[in-house]
This record gives sequence, structure tokens and C-alpha cells, in this order.
Amino acid sequence: MHSQFVRHLLSLGLIGLTSTLVACGNDEAKYEPRPAYTGESPGLPAVPNVPSDPIMAGDAYTVWGASYHLRSRVHHSSIAGKDIKLTGYVVKTNLESAPKCAVHETGKEDPEDCKPPIPTFWVADKAGADVKDAIKVMGWASNYAQIYDAIKEYKKREKSKSDKEQEPLMDGFWGVALPDPLPVKGAKVTVKGEYKTTFTKATTGAEADPIMGIVTYESVEYLEKPEEKATLPGMKI
Repeated sequence: MHSQFVRHLLSLGLIGLTSTLVACGNDEAKYEPRPAYTGESPGLPAVPNVPSDPIMAGDAYTVWGASYHLRSRVHHSSIAGKDIKLTGYVVKTNLESAPKCAVHETGKEDPEDCKPPIPTFWVADKAGADVKDAIKVMGWASNYAQIYDAIKEYKKREKSKSDKEQEPLMDGFWGVALPDPLPVKGAKVTVKGEYKTTFTKATTGAEADPIMGIVTYESVEYLEKPEEKATLPGMKI
């Protein structure tokens, strides 16, 4: 009796297992092959705009080219602290904004509370460019008194109409030849000098521009001379 009962249970288990397997087999999802390409485009980032401005203008750098190389990890060491030529347009000077306390002849000291900036002009690739896109040129005059004397002397030379080549006027402190003519907005120039992120000749402290850099002046060639002459506030020539 006991063995018959066991056999009966086993037969019921086999029947249940078979039913389960059949049921599972009926519910199994059928494989449907799909093509590898669905026609959808992958989401790739947009191609960045690479400026096409020229790096050089003949044997001189453009303002864009010099400042780009100065900021570049690849090219920085090839230009930083090196003597370069830079061609562009004078888009600004700080002569017209010189404080009146600093506008006088050499040999006279500025008042103690007079704190004038270093004479500077800015060069850009286009005549109408914003000053933020320009490179500072410093070191061509140590103070406005040097410029004051140069304006008067250049005026005398112009009136004399002498064909004799004149010796360049020298800055009494820095020993550099003052530009002739003095820089004026609108002139096209090629400036030569040391190019880096700082200017350190001034006794008042260093000036820095890590984005555009600063040229410490050595010489200038005028490709297009300015129509007007440089002047300082209050000067009468």
C-alpha cells in the first residue's frame, strides 16, 4: 500500500513537471533579428570654429598671431621673452589723457601727489579694433616730460625744413630713441621689441597682461604715418 502511494505521487510530479515545461515553452519570446544600423545619427559635439586670421604679416607677427602664440601651450616658449616684430594699427595712446601735473619740460619734477601712468600706445590688426584686442607697447618714453620736449623739438625740426639727417632724441632715463613721429591713433606701424606678459622697466612696479601680452619698445617703423601730430593736454605749439 505504501509503495503504491509513492508511485502515485511520483507519477503526479512527472505530469506536473511536463506541464510546466510545456507551458514555459509556449510563453518564450520568439527571436526577431534586427539590422545593425537603425538610421539614427549619433549625437556628436559640434565642430569648434577655428579662427583663420593670419599669424604673420611678412616677417612680422600680426597682433592675433603674437597673442595666440603667447597663450598657446605649444607655441608659448617660442615667443615669450623673445624679440619680435609686430605689425598693426595704433588704435589708442594715453597721451591725450596725461594728467596736467605731468605735462612739463624735463628738469622739472612732478608734484609729489602726481601719479601719471607710463606712456603707452596700443596696436591692433584693424584700425577700428577695440583696445581689448590690441597689444600694449611700452618703454618708448619714461615719462610725459620726455614727450613734452620731443613734441617741441620735432616741431622745430619740421619748421627748419633741413635736409640734414637729425640725430634721434633719446629718453634721458631709459636711453631709448623716442619715436619720430610720436605715436598717434590711425598710424600703421611695425614695432620691434621684447614680447612677454609683463613690463618691468618702470620704477613704479611691473605691469602685466597675460592675455594679449606687452611689447617693450626697441624701435618703430611707420608704414602709414599719422595725419595729425601728437600733443599733450594744455600744450601750445
